[in-house]
Amino acid sequence: MQAIDTISGRAVPFGAANVDTDVIIPARFLKSVTRDGLGKGAFAAIRENPDNLFDAPENRGAPILIAGDNFGCGSSREHAPWALMDLGFRSVIAPSFADIFSGNSFKNGLLLVQLPQAQVDRLMEVAEQGQPITIDLENQVVTTPFQDRFEFPIDAFRKHCLLNGLDEISLTLEMGKAITSHEARLAKEQPWIAGAAHR
Repeated sequence: MQAIDTISGRAVPFGAANVDTDVIIPARFLKSVTRDGLGKGAFAAIRENPDNLFDAPENRGAPILIAGDNFGCGSSREHAPWALMDLGFRSVIAPSFADIFSGNSFKNGLLLVQLPQAQVDRLMEVAEQGQPITIDLENQVVTTPFQDRFEFPIDAFRKHCLLNGLDEISLTLEMGKAITSHEARLAKEQPWIAGAAHR
């Protein structure tokens, strides 16, 4: 998982509320066995309009998406954060997120920034002007060139993992020495358990 410290650049001022995971990545695009290419199906219904925000030349490569309340509601598909990241987003800013989507995003390295609606509205204005937005995860603050400074909350464990690029596998590997030591002790003290795996 790629570590996150600071994300800075253009933001797509989407702003829609109650966007469910079927809007983010429709079910017909879930036939792939890999994450690669899911961005092509992201927001497919919206992108049928040639004037959509996601395909506008000025928004290509934008690392930040600004959304409305309850973003990521609906089904629990992990493909939603995969599709967003494949489209180029590294963070989503919104007033609130659906719980399962929030968990899936964290586990895959997509930073979710929750701010009050008034602050999200202000960031929408900045994004609509084409001005960059900066998210500083270490200091938990979002800033703009207009001296806006909005602090955001984040769980300490999630912050540590995102800053260090640690997914569940990486966290387990960090415990490698302790696991090896435990297995050696188990083989010595309870060989009938340790040996069962080799039968």
